Amino acid sequence: MTRVDEGNTLTDHDDEEIARKITISTSLAAIEWKKKKLNVLDTPGFNLFMYDTKTAMAAADAALVVVDAVGGVEVQTEKVWQFAEDFNQPRVLFINKLDRENASFDRTLEAIQEAFGRHCVPVALPIGSERDFNGIIDLVHMKAFQYEPNGSGKGKEIPIPDALAARAKELHDELIEHIAEGKDELMEEFFEKGTLAPEHMYAGLHDSIKEDKIFPVLCGSALANIGTDLLMDFVLEFAPNPTEHPALKAMVAGEEVERPITDKDHVTAYVFKTVADPFAGRLSFFKVCSGVLKNDANLVCIRSSSTERLAHLSVPQGKETLPVNELHAGDIGVVAKLKDVLTADTLCEKGDSIAFPKVETPEPSIAYAISAKSRNDEDRMGNAVNRIIEEDQGLRFYRDPQTKDFLLAGSGGQHVEIIVSRLKRRYNVEVELNAPKIPYRETIRGFADVHGRHKKQTGGHGQFGDIKIKMEPLERGQKFEFANAIFGGAVPKQFIPAIEKGLVEAAQKGYLAGFPVVDFKVTLYDGQYHDVDSSEMSFKMAARKAFKLGMEQAKATLLEPIMQVEVVAPVEYAGDLMSDLNTRRGRIQGMDTKGGTQIIRAQVPMSEMLTYQNDLTSITQGRASFSMEASHYDYVPQQQAEKIIAAARAEMTGVEDEDE
Repeated sequence: MTRVDEGNTLTDHDDEEIARKITISTSLAAIEWKKKKLNVLDTPGFNLFMYDTKTAMAAADAALVVVDAVGGVEVQTEKVWQFAEDFNQPRVLFINKLDRENASFDRTLEAIQEAFGRHCVPVALPIGSERDFNGIIDLVHMKAFQYEPNGSGKGKEIPIPDALAARAKELHDELIEHIAEGKDELMEEFFEKGTLAPEHMYAGLHDSIKEDKIFPVLCGSALANIGTDLLMDFVLEFAPNPTEHPALKAMVAGEEVERPITDKDHVTAYVFKTVADPFAGRLSFFKVCSGVLKNDANLVCIRSSSTERLAHLSVPQGKETLPVNELHAGDIGVVAKLKDVLTADTLCEKGDSIAFPKVETPEPSIAYAISAKSRNDEDRMGNAVNRIIEEDQGLRFYRDPQTKDFLLAGSGGQHVEIIVSRLKRRYNVEVELNAPKIPYRETIRGFADVHGRHKKQTGGHGQFGDIKIKMEPLERGQKFEFANAIFGGAVPKQFIPAIEKGLVEAAQKGYLAGFPVVDFKVTLYDGQYHDVDSSEMSFKMAARKAFKLGMEQAKATLLEPIMQVEVVAPVEYAGDLMSDLNTRRGRIQGMDTKGGTQIIRAQVPMSEMLTYQNDLTSITQGRASFSMEASHYDYVPQQQAEKIIAAARAEMTGVEDEDE
């Protein structure tokens, strides 16, 4: 019977993960193998959720980088590799899915070495290929193992096949040479004997992995359970344990210090993940960075200064937790219901003030307007979204001050859709998503000199205000400037603030299409007043009339937000992506090539990026990712501006009709 990927592994237990057959957020499991414990952090490999992978890697001591034997090195693979470099982590590579059609160990190994260098050295060689893949040669111990199709995963030792013996010997010798390069005494032994003694080879391989001089490449098929036992054996024998990891960098009283991972120190812990469980409450996943953490210990959260009791310590096992009495340095644990602890917080003993650095994640690349479907949903929406944000570092929830929309921002459309599904499933809150309104603005390109007068007679006291102003454009981003150039008391000082307020209020309401007017200067240089009829309101009304006249003269125009966009994709898609960005009125700022990856930087109007995620996925078959952030405002071309103004005025007319 052939195994089928049902998307429901121990660590992929979320309903969305099972349905989509991808890892969406990091999940953990503790594995006991040959009387030793391994903590496994199963992180997302899908590009939209790579920020969660980066966050989780702060708690890892080594990285197991899985490479698809069909797809080869992808953009995500290179991202994970860079994360591991940033965290100074040893790396082990595993070429997976060798039983698939079109899978190739040699092609994938070549791609790995091209992307990451010659120090990616094979320590395993497959026996057979595609459907005939059924065994592996261990190039370290020079042993071969054969597996039953979809069997227990325990390989049966067999002689090395004659057809592969010569290549296995060649790769074994190359491995020894790489190990010898790491140390002078090993190099001397290698030159003298042409090889290394087994005990020197094993110790040298361990040290080379620990020091990032060798990145071993293993192979197999996880779904068919071929080679997983050899992978576990290799990790236990050669990968460094937590106490061998370089000392962690931390801050104490504003100074950087190094904190070794050892039991023989005060207890410190770093919270790298938070889960908002509807039943258990907030779950905090942490790494014990030093010391031995006992059950019911009291630790201080450095950020909030709150004292937290860590009751019912557990170790994670997928969606389950297993209770423990203590955790040692380098171990991973989980505890529920800490009062004031969030992701990236440091916990330490009273009197200590050590803080481990927060992992910086990229800002969300796309935002949607979110609204509740009913009044009942509206009352609960904010609290539910904020609870989900506690566990998802890639989300932002805020209100646009100009459009008044509530915005939910994530790494892509699929990311936000998953959050909407979670809101309904976990908290019974139903919401609707819409493309956000573009926060256009208005400005002027010319100069104006105008006269604004407000005069009204109403039986008793009348209303009189008279001003003369000059309007001129400012540099982009200067917002608004008001200058009082009145001489001789033409307008009394007590009315000047009202004039400025009237101008600001008028600017907020806009002139062309109801968008705020920015980047202009008004100089008040003359006016008239009446001893009885003049008032603050009169001058405020005069200012509004003057503003309107000035906008008519000063060549009012629209501004649109321009986004700084960075696209990361395989090189072969660069031409199509640049062509697509050009059709979106984008301006290419630069390009970099790294291995088989192309990085394109461009400035693109926000209005042209609302559908970009889906189009990017279509163009690159899901192999690319992008990020964007606000850059600046720029003029809208006349043709587009006319359409925007017409649509905005039609909407305003509709709202006025409804009010009536």
